[in-house]
Amino acid sequence: MKEDKRKDYFSWDETFMQMCKVIAQRSKDPNTQTGACIVNDSNIIIGLGYNGFPRGCSDDNLSWAREGDFQDTKYPYVVHSEENAVLNSNASTEGARMYATLFPCNECVKVIIQKGIKEIIYEDDKYHDDEKWVASRKMLDLAGVKYRQYTPSKKLTFE
Repeated sequence: MKEDKRKDYFSWDETFMQMCKVIAQRSKDPNTQTGACIVNDSNIIIGLGYNGFPRGCSDDNLSWAREGDFQDTKYPYVVHSEENAVLNSNASTEGARMYATLFPCNECVKVIIQKGIKEIIYEDDKYHDDEKWVASRKMLDLAGVKYRQYTPSKKLTFE
């Protein structure tokens, strides 16, 4: 007698968003840990990234501060997870989907558009009304890049 397949497996969206959350745990930022995952049409991961300092720039020599003089904060140095996912990709990103724990800022959106990524699935949009993120949506709309918020279909559990 044939046994029925398991019914409570992860959807692709759930799978890739969980990958984003796992890779975000590599970030040493004490305040914000973000992750991004790029997948092709065959649902194969072609890039992963998290927010951190560039290679060769020791996090013992740079600050993670959010306030103070610009050069004494993290902002001039951190590479965002979305940009790192693109830079770390091992295949063409043309027509790919990007999953991200946070809606991408305007600087990351420029890279996403230029690399031909056609859809962004994001979890959190906490900066929605900030001008950088308003500019992000404007560019995505103009370039015809789709974006949608990820909503879990069920409580995710690991056993």
